[in-house]
Amino acid sequence: MEIRKATSNDIKELASLMDQLGYQNSIEQMRIRFNNIEATTNHYTLVAIYKEKVVGMVRFHTGVLYNKDGIYARVIAFVEVSKFRSKGIGRRLLTEAESIAIISGADGIGLNSGNRTEQIMHIHFIKIWDMKQKA
Repeated sequence: MEIRKATSNDIKELASLMDQLGYQNSIEQMRIRFNNIEATTNHYTLVAIYKEKVVGMVRFHTGVLYNKDGIYARVIAFVEVSKFRSKGIGRRLLTEAESIAIISGADGIGLNSGNRTEQIMHIHFIKIWDMKQKA
């Protein structure tokens, strides 16, 4: 499996992954969003590739902390193709996001998460991942 920066060639798969999170959109809508995201230097989209197919994605950004000096990173989209869950893909994506965040000067990484049915497995995964990171 390979973790790499997303490219415009991944837009169709990114749209499909966002659909799995419950955010329906067209490929053209995703193209516009992706181009806007890519034009912003502190925003990142990483994809997991397995057998030449996109099977997961993490999207995050960095910013300046308001409550103290420093930089933060925040995951704002995190999803895997349903049939590839529980295979370590999410862990690899988050580990790579964390590495990029640290290189960017971030002190920590946070996660935005919803409470919709589509996101319950992700919330469970994050709790387990977070506990292991603190151990």
